[in-house]
Amino acid sequence: MLRIAIPNKGRLNLDARSLLADAGLEVRSSSERALVASLGGEFEAIFVRAQDIPEFVADGAADAGITGWDLARESGRDLESRLDLEFGRCRLVLAARDETDVRSVADIPEGARVATVFPRLTREFLARARKQAELVPVSGAVEISPHLGIADFIVDLTSTGSTLRVNGLREVETVMESSARLIVARTPRDDARTQALDELTASLASVLAARDRRYVMANVPRTRLGDVKRILPGISGPTVIDVLNGGEMVAVHAVAPAASIYRTINQLKAVGAEGILVTRIERLMA
Repeated sequence: MLRIAIPNKGRLNLDARSLLADAGLEVRSSSERALVASLGGEFEAIFVRAQDIPEFVADGAADAGITGWDLARESGRDLESRLDLEFGRCRLVLAARDETDVRSVADIPEGARVATVFPRLTREFLARARKQAELVPVSGAVEISPHLGIADFIVDLTSTGSTLRVNGLREVETVMESSARLIVARTPRDDARTQALDELTASLASVLAARDRRYVMANVPRTRLGDVKRILPGISGPTVIDVLNGGEMVAVHAVAPAASIYRTINQLKAVGAEGILVTRIERLMA
C-alpha cells in the first residue's frame, strides 16, 4: 500500500482530490473529517497540513505528497519534484512599501529588517544577492509588518499581487515561482514502490496533458487533406480513415488545443468538412 499525503483543507485539497479522481484514484472515506482514506487499489491518502507534508514524505511516513514547491523548498529536506501538477501557482516575492525608493534587492540597505514566513528561502535569496539583513520570522499577516514598524520589507507569497497593493505594498523582486507538485524523497526505495510511483506519476501526467486538449473527428474531402494537416497537426499529424461508401470523403481524427478549438472548427468548415465532432479527452499518453 502506497501512502500519499494530501493537504487537509483549502484549494490545494480540492484541486488534489479532483486530479486524483480524474486519474481513477477517487478519495473514498467514511467521513469528511477522516484523516485516512482509500484511493482504491494500492493507494491510500492521508490528510495533513500542507506545510507538514514535506516532513512526512522525507521521514517515510508517506511515499509521496502533494503540496506547494515553496513549502518543500522551505523545509530544507532532500525532496524531489516528480511532477508539476499545474495548480496552486504563485510567486514568493520581496515587497516594499509604495513610498520607498527600493527597486531591486540591490537597493536594500544593510541591516534592513525583512519579515517572512519563509526564513530559509529568504536567507538564501539575500545571500545570493550578498545582502546582510535581519530576518523577522512571523507566522501570518506578513503584509502588516512594515506598517507596524516590525520590518522594513517582507517576503511573502502572491498570485496576482492584489493583496500587496491593497496593503500599500509593491513587488520588488521574485524570489521563486511555485506550484503544487508531486514530491517524493530522494532516498532509494525498493523496486516495487519505485514502479508504483512511476505509474502514479505517468497516470497524473496523462490527465494533465489531456486537460487542455480536445479530440476532433470530421469527414473531409480527400483533395483537401493538405489543408487539413495544416489545420489539425495533431501529435504526429491527423489519422486518416476511409469512409465506407464515402466517395471522395475521408474521416480524419486528431488532437487539437482546446483554447483554439473554435477557430479550428471554422477552418475545417471552410475546407468542406462535415460531421465535425469535438469531445474531451480523459487521458493523453505521450
